[in-house]
Amino acid sequence: MSAGLVQAAYIIAALFFILSLAGLSKQESARSGNYYGIAGMTIALIATIFGPESEGLVWIIIAMVIGGGIGIHYAKKVEMTEMPELVAILHSFVGMAAVLVGYNSLLDAPEAATHAEHVIHLVEVYLGVFIGAVTFTGSVVAFGKLSGMISSSPLSLPHKHKLNLAAIVVSLLLMKWYLSTDGGVFPLILMTLIAFAFGYHLVASIGGADMPVVVSMLNSYSGWAAAAAGFMLANDLLIVTGALVGSSGAILSYIMCKAMNRSFISVIAGGFGQEVVISEDVEQGEHRETSAEEVAEMLKNSKSVIITPGYGMAVAQAQYPVHEITEKLRAQGIEVRFGIHPVAGRLPGHMNVLLAEAKVPYDIVLEMDEINDDFTETDTVLVIGANDTVNPAALEDPNSPIAGMPVLEVWDAQNVIVFKRSMNTGYAGVQNPLFFKENTQMLFGDAKESVDAISKAL
Repeated sequence: MSAGLVQAAYIIAALFFILSLAGLSKQESARSGNYYGIAGMTIALIATIFGPESEGLVWIIIAMVIGGGIGIHYAKKVEMTEMPELVAILHSFVGMAAVLVGYNSLLDAPEAATHAEHVIHLVEVYLGVFIGAVTFTGSVVAFGKLSGMISSSPLSLPHKHKLNLAAIVVSLLLMKWYLSTDGGVFPLILMTLIAFAFGYHLVASIGGADMPVVVSMLNSYSGWAAAAAGFMLANDLLIVTGALVGSSGAILSYIMCKAMNRSFISVIAGGFGQEVVISEDVEQGEHRETSAEEVAEMLKNSKSVIITPGYGMAVAQAQYPVHEITEKLRAQGIEVRFGIHPVAGRLPGHMNVLLAEAKVPYDIVLEMDEINDDFTETDTVLVIGANDTVNPAALEDPNSPIAGMPVLEVWDAQNVIVFKRSMNTGYAGVQNPLFFKENTQMLFGDAKESVDAISKAL
């Protein structure tokens, strides 16, 4: 394949990636957005593999078959509840790829026409390795926290911000040494080790309640790591693709930070994970329990119902019976809608995907800002597996680790039914005063079984 044909294929692939992003921005066009992305990546791979500069074709195909086999295996095996940690670990692969490409580009550097071009290439390698190393360990920590292998509580070392600043300053000094030695490997290795530690500390310092924003931010980092690899390899498409992923991830993170009343700068600095103060010992009062039959009767007598799902619904795979009771209630003329918090679940859009999977109509799935004012006129709210996103402590307790985070104000409704396995705290590790309010009743047990029982009673 000639160089001109490869560049033409890259332009077409880049257009497909842009169309993919546009399609993924709306639920109705998300499926076509995925198809555009697949088509673009297929064109990009074919053009790269069979391009004029391609070498070791057999090894490339062997690597793709192995990688593709692993990918297909895990894609078929993974549950929707495990999607957040899967996304996090995939980001780590991108980061490590950038590190390996960087070292390879240094050891097997192309001949530069001028000294300036040589220096630019050395800087590209250094920055690419730094971003990749931070992305790698940061993503591994995010995977550990989301999968429960690492505590969701934030790591709070003394002078942690000074440690982060010191890591950046030392990395800059090492860059000066690296350039003065004309691309010495030793300063690059030292910087890589510092970047690994920096990435670990950056994400470990952030608490569990804020992990959805962290995953989104790591998505952005992986994009910039890919763009850096593109500069090192002089691959225009990799630069464009990395920039698209990096910028879209950063925009999503900014939107989520605004929705959570968090500082975007503090996310980047890895500094807004507070020390969790668990308030289990505080006298909250008595909670009241209910049964599936009583909940079904309450729903029959309601005119307006709002369902607020959370990670517990995903774990129980309760979205299908939830759709069943939604259809039954709507058939009886009862208004049913869904209220989705921006960080419900542990990944942006997690609940939306689950509900779309169960064929819940798009037009009754509303964002927090669209539905929060309607709880005062709602007869019954079903809180299915949500905890921190419906916690009034975010508005009432300034010492709470989720203080200041906008939440779904479900307690304003006439009746609130909370589906939970137990009275345990949520992912942020803080007790929820909602459970003890006078208009709240607890329905204990597996969410899927509880919703099934309500469906039968209806």
